Amino acid sequence: MPNDSIDTERLTLRQPALADFADSLAMWSSPEVARYISGRPSTREEVWARLLRYAGLWATLGLGYWVVRERATGRYLGEVGFGDFRRDIVPPLDGIPEMGWVLDPRAHGRGYATEAVRAGLAWAHENLPRAADGSPGRIVAIIHPDNAPSIRVAEKCGFRRGADAIYKHELTLVFER
Repeated sequence: MPNDSIDTERLTLRQPALADFADSLAMWSSPEVARYISGRPSTREEVWARLLRYAGLWATLGLGYWVVRERATGRYLGEVGFGDFRRDIVPPLDGIPEMGWVLDPRAHGRGYATEAVRAGLAWAHENLPRAADGSPGRIVAIIHPDNAPSIRVAEKCGFRRGADAIYKHELTLVFER
């Protein structure tokens, strides 16, 4: 597993550790966080499985999610990163790095998501496989149609809306870059 951590002006992104569980559980237990993702707060068991999935992504695929913390205080802000979740989505996205981000509601509206996503994309540019023509490979992000703040983050970070998809019987927007 890579030991990558990334520092930006205000943030540190580092791979999750067991010590992050309580902070992650607090965030994922928030109805506001779950609103556009699953529609319901995550259980303790689901958050634990997510933390293990993050570690497995790094170990298996060489990409994954980082915990985002404020550099000045060490305060937990959220999670951002990449996965290949083999979702039952139409059209399929298997093999394409899927970027995701989620921040604690107390961190909303301060530009942290944009800063963290840009840092993750810079990492991807340096570390993920390139397309056959040498250009950066395709990266996607799926976003609920009503999640205007995440759509704004995606657009600020160079994602453009692609073809819509159906995921769990619902319309899902697919952004790509």
